[in-house]
Amino acid sequence: MKITTISGIMLAVAVLVSGCNKNDGMGPAQEAGKAIDNTGAAVATESREAVQAADAAAERAGDKMEAAADTAGAKMDAAGERAEAAADRAGARLDAAGNEIKQETREAARDAKEATSDATAAAGRSVERAGEKMQDASK
Repeated sequence: MKITTISGIMLAVAVLVSGCNKNDGMGPAQEAGKAIDNTGAAVATESREAVQAADAAAERAGDKMEAAADTAGAKMDAAGERAEAAADRAGARLDAAGNEIKQETREAARDAKEATSDATAAAGRSVERAGEKMQDASK
C-alpha cells in the first residue's frame, strides 16, 4: 500500500476513536473521580447488602437455636415427668411389698405362737402322765 493510503486509514481510525469517546465536557481527572465515586457507591451497596444478608442469617440462626432450646427443654420436662412417674410406681411397689412382708411376718408369728402353745400343751400332758405314773408306782 501507498503511504498516503496508510496515513489516511490511520487518520480515519483516529477520528472514529475520538468520536466514540464522549466525555460530556469532563476532563480526565473528573472522569477518574466519577469512576472512583461510582466504584465506591457500588462497594457500599454491596457491603450493605452483605451486612443485611449476614444479619438475616444471624436472626435465622438465633431463631433456630431458640426453637432447639425450647424443644430440648420440653423433652427434658417430659423425661423428668416419666422419671417421676416411674419413681412413684416403684414407691407403690415397695409399699405393697412392705405390706406383704408385714402380713407374712404376722402370719408366721401367729403360726409360731400356735406351734409353741401346742408344744407346751403336749409337754404339759406328757409331764402330767409321767407324774401320774410316778404316783401310781409309789402306791
